[in-house]
Amino acid sequence: STCACVEYYGKALESLIKQVKIMSIHGKMKHKRNKIFTEFRKLPGGILVCTDVMARGIDIPEVHWVLQYDPPSSASAFVHRCGRTARIGNVGSALVFLLPMEEAYINFLSINQKCPMQEMKPQTDVLDHLPKLKAMALSDRAVFEKGMKAFVSYIQAYAKHECNLIFRVKDLDFASLAKGFALLKMPKMPELRGKCFPDFTPVTVNTDSISFKDKNREKQRQKQLEQQR
Repeated sequence: STCACVEYYGKALESLIKQVKIMSIHGKMKHKRNKIFTEFRKLPGGILVCTDVMARGIDIPEVHWVLQYDPPSSASAFVHRCGRTARIGNVGSALVFLLPMEEAYINFLSINQKCPMQEMKPQTDVLDHLPKLKAMALSDRAVFEKGMKAFVSYIQAYAKHECNLIFRVKDLDFASLAKGFALLKMPKMPELRGKCFPDFTPVTVNTDSISFKDKNREKQRQKQLEQQR
């Protein structure tokens, strides 16, 4: 749903899936967007992590799956997203992830877009990648900061959903969401002010001590910390 989420999960998938080319694209990339898009089209196979910048007017041949990790902000965008798999008579599959409290969206789509959907049972033989993501955040401040930014942007985007009777930000399980983003601690943001999260355990490490793997960025950070002191 957001540029920050694309950047974070794109980076995460790069480290988790080794044999597949992972590319990321979003609206803030402006100059790099065409280059990434052209490169992806030439690939024999791969994964493109993207925002709705790729939802319509884009022709990528032989897209087999469109995985909609976040429900689109508009019903028409949902159909355009699914349509990426059905270019020029091709057949593909589209999957949207919904929380139990969001299931009313299925009826909304069937009425609003005349789009029938089938339930796909959750997979049971899944691997837990969260410890690896946490370890990445602990070893590189860039990953830690990307995760925090992605979490904040996700909640802000969720709050602006056009179907706010179905997607109610006050019903979100913030602790589970933070675990899903592999956060090391809860960020400070207005939506979380005054709330307690007994189900979320922050790391005991002082996150200010996490350094950037990029030596130039870390040098700059230390310089700023020195000025603050």
